Amino acid sequence: MPPPSDTPTPILPALPERPSVSYVMPVLNEEGFLESAVRTILAQDYAGEKELVLALGPSRDRSDEIARRLAAEDPRVRLVANPERDIPAGLNRAIAASRHAVVVRVDAHSELTPDYTRRGIGALRREGAANVGGVMRAAGRGAVQRAIARGYNSPFGLGGGAYHGEGAAGPAESAYLGIFRREAIEAVHGYDPTILRGEDWELNLRLRRAGYTVWFESALGVTYWPRASFGDLARQFFATGTWRAVLVRRYGRENPWRFFVPGALVLGIAASLAGLVLLTAGVLPWASGWSLLLAPAACYLLGVVFAVTRIPEQRGLRDHLLTAVALVTMHLSWGSGFLRGILFGGGRVVDRSRV
Repeated sequence: MPPPSDTPTPILPALPERPSVSYVMPVLNEEGFLESAVRTILAQDYAGEKELVLALGPSRDRSDEIARRLAAEDPRVRLVANPERDIPAGLNRAIAASRHAVVVRVDAHSELTPDYTRRGIGALRREGAANVGGVMRAAGRGAVQRAIARGYNSPFGLGGGAYHGEGAAGPAESAYLGIFRREAIEAVHGYDPTILRGEDWELNLRLRRAGYTVWFESALGVTYWPRASFGDLARQFFATGTWRAVLVRRYGRENPWRFFVPGALVLGIAASLAGLVLLTAGVLPWASGWSLLLAPAACYLLGVVFAVTRIPEQRGLRDHLLTAVALVTMHLSWGSGFLRGILFGGGRVVDRSRV
């Protein structure tokens, strides 16, 4: 999105060849993933100075103990408290405590490829961008988590953003995680702590509004470990849909049309279910009403069947069924949350699937 005609495009100062880097990570109940994520950050094949700031929320597991041990083992790891527990608040606290010119957002459920920092900073310098992101490649260990990962990696699951696929490098709407110029983050006042999900998209929108470039670099890769159960997936996507609706209420047409589709889907299926009840009860005649009323649900089921046949890396009937359940859980949970957010706002709806 180009800047308004009366707003000059901001020019960022040139980066040195190997600028110092601050990695920032919010942490809450991540004992099963934290150490592995930290190791991939500290092992980056980047010669510049590095630090990692962990913003520790009020975890109920061993996350704080693991973080303290990692900090004791390596002086590049620093700890700050995040009593609010929310992701944007934690990121802001970590950024405020960090020191270097490049800020790299990282996540305990993500593992960076060894060349991630080097390639990302190369793109920052080459494109004069304020933020650079790469491809999110979801992975799973068990059958259910692998099915959920297939949904993440498919346009039939999440779709939309370039970082969910293997598209060409270029200017982007948003970025997964992100490799930021500190000057740009400070110019737009960081993450909005009132946006509890979708904070990345909202920050990148404000960067683009200010005239900065958000860049998708297809050579960057991040492994993401999604939720491992359908119940946790439903909780996550309900919260995500709710806060997407908050962003729609705030920013209106600046949201892409695709964000409205899951909510419309839920309304269509609800209409089909109500129609089925009325037809079965004899309130409506089958001869005249069934085809119109049941069409939304029937079309959706056919769409899911088609999607499952097109998604790769499935073996046997069980994988296909699990993929179908993952897709339906994503769509209906996200859409239900979206309708809740449109009607009532975000309130204190948060993702409790990690708790």
